Amino acid sequence: MTATPPEQAEAVLSRTPSLPPLLARGAVLSPFRRPDPAAAHPRTRLVLPGLRPDPARLAAYARVCGFPATADTLPVTYPHVLGFPLAMRLMSARDFPLPLLGLVHTSIGITRHRATPSTACYDLTVHVDGLAPHRRGTEAAVVTELRADGGLVWESRSTYLARHRTAAAPPEEPARTEEPELPAVEEWRLPGDLGRRYGAASGDRNPIHLHPLTARLFGFPRAIAHGMWTVARCLAAHGTPDAAEVRAGFRAPVLLPGTVTYAARGGRFALRGGRGRVHLTGEVRPL
Repeated sequence: MTATPPEQAEAVLSRTPSLPPLLARGAVLSPFRRPDPAAAHPRTRLVLPGLRPDPARLAAYARVCGFPATADTLPVTYPHVLGFPLAMRLMSARDFPLPLLGLVHTSIGITRHRATPSTACYDLTVHVDGLAPHRRGTEAAVVTELRADGGLVWESRSTYLARHRTAAAPPEEPARTEEPELPAVEEWRLPGDLGRRYGAASGDRNPIHLHPLTARLFGFPRAIAHGMWTVARCLAAHGTPDAAEVRAGFRAPVLLPGTVTYAARGGRFALRGGRGRVHLTGEVRPL
C-alpha cells in the first residue's frame, strides 16, 4: 500500500456523510469536469473515528453478496462499503477533477492484517492517492484504511476510471500472462435488479448499475453489476483467511440480467461469461 503523503491535511468527521447529497453534487458537477491525469486532486485525508458497523446494513450486505448471515467477522470486502461515503465526499468535491457519473471501478487490492469482528469499534480513513493515465482515460486511486485500538487491521487501494479520449499515448501496460483456465465451480444467474439491490445495501447508486436507460447514457447496452459485488460474491464462495491479501481486476462489465460462471483453483478465482469472456480475475494469498 502507498504511504500517506506528508502534505495531506487531515479532516476529522463526527458522523458518516450522507450519500444522497454527495451523489447529487457529484452529478451536478460531472458535466463540468475535464479529466486530466496531470490535474490537481484532493489532498485531504478524511478520518471517521469510533465507527461501529450497523447490524441491519451488514446483514443486508451479507445476503446480497452470499456471505454467511451469522458470521461474527466482517466480510473481507465490507470495510470498502464503510469507507464508500467518505470516498464519495472526496470524489464529489469541487477539487476532484474526474466526473463522478460514469466512473468505473477497475481494480481493488485488499490487505486484511487480522480478523475484523463485526461488533468492534473502528477508526476509518480515506484519501485520494493520485491520478494516472489509462489507455481509455484517467484513473484515480483511493486508499481506505481501518484501524482498531490504534493498529491497522485492514486496508485497500481501489482504482476508478473516467473514460475519455486521450490525446497522448499512455504508458504501455505490461503484457498479460495467460494462465491455464480455471475449472468451473458454479453457475450464477443474475437478476436484472441486482444492481439496485446491491446499491441499496452498499449505498453505491451509480446510474450505470441501476437501469438500462441510465446505463445507456454512459455507453452500456444494459445496467451492469457492481464490480464490488462480483468480487464480494466470488470471495463469499471462495473463503478468505483472517489475515490475507486479495487482488482483483475488473476486466469486462457484467450485463444484467445475465449468467456467469464462477471458477477457482487454489488461491485464484475468476468470473466468466458466455463465449469465454472474462469479467473478473483475482487471487487470495494468506499472510
